[in-house]
Amino acid sequence: MKIKAYLKPHCGWSNGVRAIFRKYSLPFADIDIINDRANYAEMVQKSGQPLSPCVEIDGVMLSDISGEEVENYLLSNQLVTPTDRSTEAPTNAGCSDEEHAKMATKTIRFF
Repeated sequence: MKIKAYLKPHCGWSNGVRAIFRKYSLPFADIDIINDRANYAEMVQKSGQPLSPCVEIDGVMLSDISGEEVENYLLSNQLVTPTDRSTEAPTNAGCSDEEHAKMATKTIRFF
């Protein structure tokens, strides 16, 4: 399975997507859409919209998706088998107020 995940470096939704791939031990390309304008442009061109996370699995684009939705897609299409392993991050949530406060002290580039 070939997986390209268009993600922000610091984002609750992006971390949820990463957590699902780690839960199932799936290798994936973690594509930074914040610090590389070309990556963001590629995501928008492929997905047809500007919101992230977006995940491409074997050529199928899942746009503006949560980790929970990625997991549902993987299970529904029998690309993974169910597991009781837990995730290290919430799979259906944005950043907490603490995370937003921490990021406010850093320079983040948005396009």
